[in-house]
Amino acid sequence: MGSSSKTDKPHAVCIPYPAQGHINPMLSLAKLLHHRGFHVTFVNTEYNHRRLLKSRGLDSLDGLLDFQFRTIPDGLPFSDANSTQDIPSLCQSTSKKCLAPFCDLIFQLNSTADVPPVSCIVGDAVMSFSMLAANEFKIPYALFWTASACGYLGYMHYRKLIKQGLVPLKDASHITDGYLENTVQWTEEMKNIRLRDLPSFIRTTNPDDIMLNFLTQQMKRSQEASAIIINTYEPLELDVLNSLSSILRSIYTIGPLHLLANQIEDQSLKVLGSNLWAEEPECVEWLNSKEPNSIVYVNFGSITVMTPEQLIEFAWGLANSGKPFLWITRPDVVVGDSAILPPEFVEETKDRSMIASWCCQEQVLNHPSIGGFLTHSGWNSTLESICAGVPMISWPFFAEQQTNCRYCCTEWGIGMEIDSNVKRNEVEELVRELMDGEKGKKMRENVMNLKIKAEEAYNRGGSAYKNLDKLIDEVLLSNMKTF
Repeated sequence: MGSSSKTDKPHAVCIPYPAQGHINPMLSLAKLLHHRGFHVTFVNTEYNHRRLLKSRGLDSLDGLLDFQFRTIPDGLPFSDANSTQDIPSLCQSTSKKCLAPFCDLIFQLNSTADVPPVSCIVGDAVMSFSMLAANEFKIPYALFWTASACGYLGYMHYRKLIKQGLVPLKDASHITDGYLENTVQWTEEMKNIRLRDLPSFIRTTNPDDIMLNFLTQQMKRSQEASAIIINTYEPLELDVLNSLSSILRSIYTIGPLHLLANQIEDQSLKVLGSNLWAEEPECVEWLNSKEPNSIVYVNFGSITVMTPEQLIEFAWGLANSGKPFLWITRPDVVVGDSAILPPEFVEETKDRSMIASWCCQEQVLNHPSIGGFLTHSGWNSTLESICAGVPMISWPFFAEQQTNCRYCCTEWGIGMEIDSNVKRNEVEELVRELMDGEKGKKMRENVMNLKIKAEEAYNRGGSAYKNLDKLIDEVLLSNMKTF
């Protein structure tokens, strides 16, 4: 910035949806903007701010002079829990109660000495009230879709499916009677996709369903938005991006974001983290003693929950496979209970397993000992697995995870799906195939090819690099006469 004062800097306010899978990529993007000369204000909810302080330390959100963390309330009753809040309640509350406090925060920032006035907003696409705030303050903005492009297209189908009378379901039995095997028009390259592969919120009989209506509203706002950022890269989802480009006004694909952000060498930015649970470094220490490609990594993400019976089926499937494994089991992974594994299972697998509550997943997936990933197919997990060259077994839980799973298993050939009604013999069989079988070998080849294309996208001169430049020049700096 030369001799410019810090009040001459462009100032980006970044606000993610308040869940782990949204905060991570938004923080990566915020770091990239800071690296390109922006003053950054990163906005968490008060609830998640408390969780971050608990997991990362009381000084972890002190930030830098020109990278600050601020908060707004999420509108839900106070809670000191250490788990993701109820998603429908959170969606309803953020959409109805966050605009006013967010505008108040922008006004405060604009009135703060030695802080440049807010010049642009990057808001999560499902926190689209940020677009309304940007219009109110007459500043440019971009909405950031943190998940997959195929998931985005799935949500874009919601209004059409409602008009056609396919959604909501006429009867709850349609969830199990084969109705969801019906296909709908998809893209030019892949003509049809099954209803069961679309984001899971169509699986309701209630026309007033919170999530169905919330996503329909957010997608309508997306179509009105001046710019959309997507955390993907073109060779991975080209057919879907082509379809989205006919629906959305302006798309910037700047993924894989975590790899782009990893190129920043500024140590003061590297220490700014976003894990809402405390990481256990012992995971990597344990992996260091293992053979290359020998370990099954198991992690169902930050939101997935299961029944005690499902937990036990996964446990004995892993035990019976005979393969060593690292299993991340959040304390709240079991519905209404703590994740207690059978003592017999723990005893039987103690010499070839490690069980932990959280880890730095990117570091784990890139460890040479990891040979496969049993996952929920959340988009961050999927991208990180692709970028590490690790094939997957998928047990999608909700939202667009079903769509990601379809693409992993059918279109990209890098995954195998486990039935939602999980059984130990299926887990055992798929784990063995993943680690030793011919299909596992082919999946490993396919994922390595996608990894190479990801590296081409994020390297200097690649598509992600160029699209980030375009986003900054064409959108985020569009109202600044000097820089």
